[in-house]
Amino acid sequence: MFEFDLAVIGLGYVGMPLACEASVNGLRVVGVDVDGAVVDDLRAGRSPVRDVTDADLRLMRGRGFTATTSGAPVAVAKTVVICVPTPLDTQRQPDMSAVRSAARLVAAHLSAGSLVVLESTVRPGATDEVVRPILEESGLVAGVDFHLAFSPERIDPGNAEFGLRNTPKVVGGHTPACTAAAEEFYAQIVDKVVVVRGTREAEMVKLLENTYRYVNIGLVNEMLMLSGGLGVDFWEVVDAAATKPFGFQAFAPGPGVGGHCIPVDPMYLSHRLRELGHESRFIDVADRVNEEMPHHVARRVTDLLSAAEVDVSGASVALLGVTYKQDVADVRESPAVPLVRCLRAAGATVGFHDPYVDEMSVDGTAMPAFGTLADVSAADIVVVLQQHQAYLGDELRGARRVLDTRGFLRGDNVVRL
Repeated sequence: MFEFDLAVIGLGYVGMPLACEASVNGLRVVGVDVDGAVVDDLRAGRSPVRDVTDADLRLMRGRGFTATTSGAPVAVAKTVVICVPTPLDTQRQPDMSAVRSAARLVAAHLSAGSLVVLESTVRPGATDEVVRPILEESGLVAGVDFHLAFSPERIDPGNAEFGLRNTPKVVGGHTPACTAAAEEFYAQIVDKVVVVRGTREAEMVKLLENTYRYVNIGLVNEMLMLSGGLGVDFWEVVDAAATKPFGFQAFAPGPGVGGHCIPVDPMYLSHRLRELGHESRFIDVADRVNEEMPHHVARRVTDLLSAAEVDVSGASVALLGVTYKQDVADVRESPAVPLVRCLRAAGATVGFHDPYVDEMSVDGTAMPAFGTLADVSAADIVVVLQQHQAYLGDELRGARRVLDTRGFLRGDNVVRL
């Protein structure tokens, strides 16, 4: 009956690794994406994400993988996994429009006996309250005519140690039978499947994981800002505390929190709790602290320039590393964006260098790009925002002054945040 073992809806940082792992394990896979440019690249042999190389894609295509903008293959796919983005909107409110669109696409082609899994991060209850009703517009009933489950994505872009295969996969179904179907599917492509009671528990797992990180990053960021007034080198404190073999996990301060998960997922939980009349105190405090960090960096830039008798208004600032994560070509929720706004508001001219980003604009205004690291030495101050491998050498020795927001550089011209 089914021509495909798996249809992946959304071919980005989550969907492509899933499609790749399934394909190399012998499953017949089709990818669906509404972005025609992404599909064209895949058909031409170009992978849209770094964690799936062009060589990986060639292997996938050799095993039958194909990509399309049409939802028609869903009708002949045994399992359908939705991996579309769930960002925040301009008001920092959850935006589930892509999930709703994907669910409608699936509903238009859903076949009896299939399994539908949502991997996109959502608030607790969304699989049952948002996705299920849309899917059931097909006339099929979840738990009766088709299986429905949630499995939080745990993709960590650029992580060479933990990928899809060796990262345990959490699953929770609409019914016990749905859970069993999801467990059976993922057991084909991952080493370990962890079963929870239902979709709500599975949804909450992802929110707990990233709220834990967001709150602890907020803690160290606040302590960093407080330590300056106490005359304490907080970077040394973190390094020393990390030597304790029990009861402590080191989190590093930085210029802000970026990416598609850590600064976003806790807001899905916080928003849902507010809808129910509850207060998420830890999340809200951490959010205020982490949102303050780009402003703190801008103040430090102003202070360092002032100490050198350089007015920030009219000063040239070079930002190094505008992606949200080390050695990953992804600028989603990058703290570089609010920092640029702060510096521009102060009158500074801001340019950037990043080996993974060719062009960048903020609020519609393009930022000039420095061609090489040697070029940044002409700037009044260099602000290192990301610990890319390209910045681990001594190329910044010629810079007038360097503000290191990640605490990894050393030199007479370097000041750590």
